[in-house]
Amino acid sequence: MKKLKLTWLGHSAFLFEAEQKVLTDPFLSGNPKAPCDSEALNPDIIAVSHGHADHLGDTIAIGKRVGCRIITLHELANYIKSKGVFAEGMNKGGTLKIKDVSFTMTDALHSSSIDASGFSFDGGSPAGFIIGMGGHSIYYAGDTGVFGDMKLIRELYEPDIALLPIGDQFTMGIREAVKAVELVRPKIVIPMHYGTFAAIEQDPEEFKKAVEAKGETKVMILKLGEAIEL
Repeated sequence: MKKLKLTWLGHSAFLFEAEQKVLTDPFLSGNPKAPCDSEALNPDIIAVSHGHADHLGDTIAIGKRVGCRIITLHELANYIKSKGVFAEGMNKGGTLKIKDVSFTMTDALHSSSIDASGFSFDGGSPAGFIIGMGGHSIYYAGDTGVFGDMKLIRELYEPDIALLPIGDQFTMGIREAVKAVELVRPKIVIPMHYGTFAAIEQDPEEFKKAVEAKGETKVMILKLGEAIEL
């Protein structure tokens, strides 16, 4: 099994490195907590969960510079293509395989306007991804509240790693994210989408304590810019 290297770039942006380099929701420009500039990143693939500015982020700029593959919702892909950058659209329940890395799109409870378009494009429906790479099944939840069909995500894809938002107000808070862990039952969970702005300040140690008191899932709290190998 090839080791999976995972780096938290703040908010919901992660860089996964194994067979290829996969970047999620690259919100770096305009992010006061970003540990690096988008110019430092050269991904093979960018996966975008929805059209809000703190998730679409620097996708188009990176795509123009690097020429990487961009995968996202059908509607958001149409917007990205209108900016002269190629993107591949997909939708809920579908799977796209790029060499040795697979992406299955899951549901997410949220909204998805494309802020950067001036709302002239349909943002489609927000999503999460099951990413298969490095011998792991990774549930990248995107922006979401907890929902009962997370149990189906567990049954169908058996994710061993989950990345879940805990920031509250715009996504799940700690209480709901703890329930999401119960439904998904990953071996490892990493909290995200917190601490970027005052509105989503949370104590990840509170999340860790609540999760680990309930079961066998290990909570890994990453520092900004921290990389781990799994």
